[in-house]
Amino acid sequence: MPGESETKKGAQAHKDGFHGETSAVSESIEETRRYHRLYLRAVNNPLRRKILLAIKEGYNSMKDLQKETGLNKTNLEWHLSILEQGFCVEKIEESGKLLYKLTKEGQLIEYLI
Repeated sequence: MPGESETKKGAQAHKDGFHGETSAVSESIEETRRYHRLYLRAVNNPLRRKILLAIKEGYNSMKDLQKETGLNKTNLEWHLSILEQGFCVEKIEESGKLLYKLTKEGQLIEYLI
């Protein structure tokens, strides 16, 4: 049975890749971790879940979202940017108006509440 130091070496070797080169697998694992970290940060807040629900219900302009959530523009923009970085919403322009739309990840909100 490998000792603790051997396990750590093995984990580091996997992370660093064969002969110290970064492998496609380790890059893929790190990218998946990053993706999950950003997504979980986005949905792990009651206000952001409220914003996602409001968008799901059709409140998708800044003005509508401010009215529905009670947040001021600065705070709402900050939360929307985290939701965008977390792959939950995307900005779209429609008839010269900036709107927010749920992504597939954002549509999972109904299963998170």
